[in-house]
This record gives sequence, C-alpha cells and structure tokens, in this order.
Amino acid sequence: MRIAWGITGAGHLLQESVNILIKISKEHEVTVLLSGAGEEVLKMYGLFESVKNLTGGKYRELILEDDQRASFPMTGRFSLGTYDLLIVSPTTSNTIGKIVNGIADTLITNAVAQAGKGHVETFIIPVDLESGDLETVLPSKLELDLCQNCETCDASAACPNDAITPGIEINLLKCKGCGACQTACQFGAVTDGRLINIHMRDIDIQNTNKLYEIRGIKVLRHPKDLKSILF
Repeated sequence: MRIAWGITGAGHLLQESVNILIKISKEHEVTVLLSGAGEEVLKMYGLFESVKNLTGGKYRELILEDDQRASFPMTGRFSLGTYDLLIVSPTTSNTIGKIVNGIADTLITNAVAQAGKGHVETFIIPVDLESGDLETVLPSKLELDLCQNCETCDASAACPNDAITPGIEINLLKCKGCGACQTACQFGAVTDGRLINIHMRDIDIQNTNKLYEIRGIKVLRHPKDLKSILF
C-alpha cells in the first residue's frame, strides 16, 4: 500500500504516532509530510532523525512545507490517485479548525483537501478530542527551582546547538532533543518528558466533532487504532 502521513505541530501523541509510522514503513511505501510546526516539534522532541531515516527513494520521501512554497505542488498526487491512504497524526486543533472551514493554506490542510477531491480516504487523529483536562508530555525544560546557577553551566556547555541560556530557559527552536544537557547537569535541572495537564477548549472540541460530517474523513482516537486497518 502507498501511504501519505502528515505530521502537524503537536507534542501530544507524537511519540505514539512516530512508533506506528516506523512500523508501517517496514511494510508499506510511506511519504511523510511535515507542516512547518510539525518539523519544529519533531526536532524539539528528538524525533526528527528517526522520521527522516525512514525516507529515501520515490514514494518514501520526506516532504517539508518550506520546500513546497505556497502552491504545495506535491498535493496534486492525491488527485492523480498516487496514494491509497492519507493519515494525519497527530493533528492539531489549528489544522482541524482549517479543515472543517475549508481552508487549505498549509501543506497538511492542502493534502487533506486534495485527498477529498481525489477520493483518497483520510484518517485523522486529533489531539483535542474530548472536553476536560488532558495529560501531555513536554519537550526538554529547564527547571529553575533546581538550577544552581553554576558559574559554568555544564548543561549549556554540553549543548551542541547553543540552545540553553543558563538560569533562564531552553530555546526550543534550537533544541534538537539530543539529551546531552540532561546528562551533563548533575543537579537534574533539565528534564525531558515531564507530564502536565492542559484543558481542552470548547471551540476545539466542536471543530473536531465537525470532522465526522466530512465525507472521506474518518476520525481515530489513537495512533494504535491504525493497527486494525494497516496490519
């Protein structure tokens, strides 16, 4: 099967999505589409190289939004029947808000629109699915209550991307999630994978519910639900 997989800028369900993506890439031809935010967030969580290593060759490509410019020419493949399936996981509330309002001004939203026009079935896994609080995972974080403000910051010195301002913050746009800073800091002042609770907004849940009304789109709760479809 030839599959296109879109990744947007959500940290929630990102690791789970990449795990399933790696598995299906062993059995199917998979083209990975990254929104601009999706590329940034994959790097923050240290997952970009894992995704990049899955690609190489025709229909096993890594498509970056910045490389496609404003017209997103590769999405024309969906109208031509190139792909059997489009998966978007994880899918941010911003992406869903655009999809349900017919806006196609990003690589991923354009792909969804063209998939609909080309009768390509689309599976979307939203991060904002139900009302209430949600537990999610943070990328690397500088814990100021644990930071000792050392004269020489070992974490900053160990960072190959100069992403740490000692005693202040980690610049996540520079961070590649390599973990060198966590290993270097003897006080445990840099954490990775810390869990926090966030509250789902009503408008995002309402938009997610509208997905069910769009022909050709199926909504799944979790990346693991793809197993029954693809394996």
